Amino acid sequence: MAKEECITQWNKTGDTSTLRNRKTFPLSEKTFQTPSTAVSKDKNSRTGGQSSEDDTQSSNGTSAQFSVRGSLGTNEPPSRVLLMLVVGLSFSTRLYKITEPPHVCWDETHFGKMGSYYINRTFFFDVHPPLGKMLIGLAGYITGYDGTFPFIKPGDKYEHHNYWGMRGFCAVLGSFLPIFAYLIVLELSQSHTAALITASLLIFDTGCISISQYILLDPILMFFIMAAVLSMVKFNQQRHRPFTAPWWLWLVLIGVNLAGALGVKFVGLFVIVLVGLNTVWDLWRLLGDLSLSLVDIAKHFLARVVGLILLPLFIYVTIFAIHFVVLNKSGPGDGFFSSAFQSRLIGNNLHNASMPEYLAYGSTITVKNLRIAGGYLHSHWHLYPEGVGARQQQVTAYLHKDYNNLWLVHRQDNNTSQSGTPDLVRHGDIIRLEHKETTRNLHSHLHEAPLTKKHFQVTGYGTNGTGDTNDLWQVEVCGGRKGDLVKVLRSKVRFLHRATGCVLYSSGKTLPKWGWEQVEVTCSPYLKETPSSQWNIEDHINPRLPNISLSVLKPHFLEILLESHIIMIRGNSGLKPKDNEMNSKPWHWPINYQGLRFSGVNETEYRVYLLGNPVIWWMNLATLGLYLIMVAVASVALQRGFSLGPKRMEHACVLMRGGGLLLLGWLLHYVPFYTMGRVLYYHHYFPAMLFNTMLTGITLDILLKSADLLLRPPYSDWLQRVGQMAFLFTVLYSFYLFHPLSYGMTGPLAHEPGSAMAGLKWMDSWEF
Repeated sequence: MAKEECITQWNKTGDTSTLRNRKTFPLSEKTFQTPSTAVSKDKNSRTGGQSSEDDTQSSNGTSAQFSVRGSLGTNEPPSRVLLMLVVGLSFSTRLYKITEPPHVCWDETHFGKMGSYYINRTFFFDVHPPLGKMLIGLAGYITGYDGTFPFIKPGDKYEHHNYWGMRGFCAVLGSFLPIFAYLIVLELSQSHTAALITASLLIFDTGCISISQYILLDPILMFFIMAAVLSMVKFNQQRHRPFTAPWWLWLVLIGVNLAGALGVKFVGLFVIVLVGLNTVWDLWRLLGDLSLSLVDIAKHFLARVVGLILLPLFIYVTIFAIHFVVLNKSGPGDGFFSSAFQSRLIGNNLHNASMPEYLAYGSTITVKNLRIAGGYLHSHWHLYPEGVGARQQQVTAYLHKDYNNLWLVHRQDNNTSQSGTPDLVRHGDIIRLEHKETTRNLHSHLHEAPLTKKHFQVTGYGTNGTGDTNDLWQVEVCGGRKGDLVKVLRSKVRFLHRATGCVLYSSGKTLPKWGWEQVEVTCSPYLKETPSSQWNIEDHINPRLPNISLSVLKPHFLEILLESHIIMIRGNSGLKPKDNEMNSKPWHWPINYQGLRFSGVNETEYRVYLLGNPVIWWMNLATLGLYLIMVAVASVALQRGFSLGPKRMEHACVLMRGGGLLLLGWLLHYVPFYTMGRVLYYHHYFPAMLFNTMLTGITLDILLKSADLLLRPPYSDWLQRVGQMAFLFTVLYSFYLFHPLSYGMTGPLAHEPGSAMAGLKWMDSWEF
């Protein structure tokens, strides 16, 4: 955010204030020089055959402004030493006790297992894009993990399995978060003090430590988010050197990190929106620069299209291409995908199989529902219990391959030719489906369904294929026209019940024990096309038809890419809170209302509890309000034309430009969760917490530097130093008190005497 532009704009405001007989202070360009203006001026001076010592950047990456600001009472220490201090503390706090506890903790059950799937090349399904799990699997493979640990449940001992590499990889990426935050705040504020405040808050936050030390997606996601923001801020500082090598470097890095963030979790969209808004503002500023021709503006626009849209899109698609190439073996994720998708997986019964291409009368088939976990159309000898519709044979959806999934296709008049080439089933035909094992027909009537009361019951009815008119169904190929054939694997088909006008439907609801906890099948009177009412023919047996290899029906890459995204989005929206499940609310998060138990529940177990350092989190929350007050006061003062000294004007610029960017980042990563219907957890807040912490660093720094409003030098300097020391002591002491949350607790619980956390359970909702 160009501080010199902010100063220039307010200089113009200051000119108008002189008309009101208010005294203003002239601001020299040198006083508020930033690194980018230093480079620009140096370039201009060389062009004119002159050079200025003040215009060159110092070796530590800061501009001559720091020497000028030093004359205003701020003596900045060398940046390289401070950066190395931040690096050392960040890595040491994250890598400390990285192998403890030596058992599965919380969601390591999922993401460790998924890392194993990549090593074994076994296909699986997850609601998040694949990059995070791919990197976890790669880290495990490189460090000697063989992918054989089952990751069944939390608490399982790792024993001889090499798990430290996957944990260490996540911890290393988590260690970069305070470093990136330090550099971002330094760029936005040009204040080492603000950057150090930010870094110390993140380094000594127990929540950030805990979430970085385990095999989770969160540290990977936050790494890319922070890297994208840092790249964006660095790119903004190159605005006066367009199309140079550093300008292109930071533009490309923005694109790479945006693809990385979205490739780990879909919430990476939030940082994409942040970068997008910054880019729109930047292009709008360029459009108002009359020194640029329309050709120059077009070049800027195209460069951003390439770097921020095409490059991330290419990388994102490449991630999925690698994902599909690596996971080429049948696994637990098969059933979530279409039959055509499954045919490409080695070990699946559809892989390299052959069957007739088009559905015909007399065929034996399996019918698969297209909703996630919709299952195969299934029946068995058991009847619906008394009081549940008609006491006829149960029809359900079953998630696994089974002999009871087989159905025979007959004409409505039962006249299926037994010789010659059988007739093919077409869009609009009326058929009867007979369950092969029990010889009962697929049937529906006006009795209500077992669980979905507004739908009709579906049963098996009749004997040896003989039933009644309620056994007739009309075949409808989705998007087809009358006479279109039904292609196995590929055609989406609906079955409309002729008597009642309803459509065969898989509700996704699990039946009670009398239904063997299989999925309810109903006949829905609501005819809108949805995956729950769409089916496809998977297995197709008809010895009187020629077989084709299913390899010719395999979907191409763009099809499976689109299908995987549809299924991931449906899976995310289907993550609803279960009965009696602890569901965190977004308003809980900023106040640190409740954490997450990573490991252990009693005094004999090694306990780890994800909870932010309450002193830091409540300081962040208070600073949000303080920031708004300070911005409001500065805005009113400027609007009314009050005189501001050079230093105060600079502080106002940093608050409004740098702080405004961080506040926007916090809002984008927090507010959308209020609109989500899916189940939410405490750890979803951590990306927003990073922006809040950076805003705290800037706000507290400017607050402390405003001590001269109360006292004159040198007393104001002393007050500032006392405030900084008090802040540092508070953060360190709170970390000392709460560090067992991250590094593990044993022995008595918090409410018992002798506990390491005795007296520290400040909120009843904390569960340590």
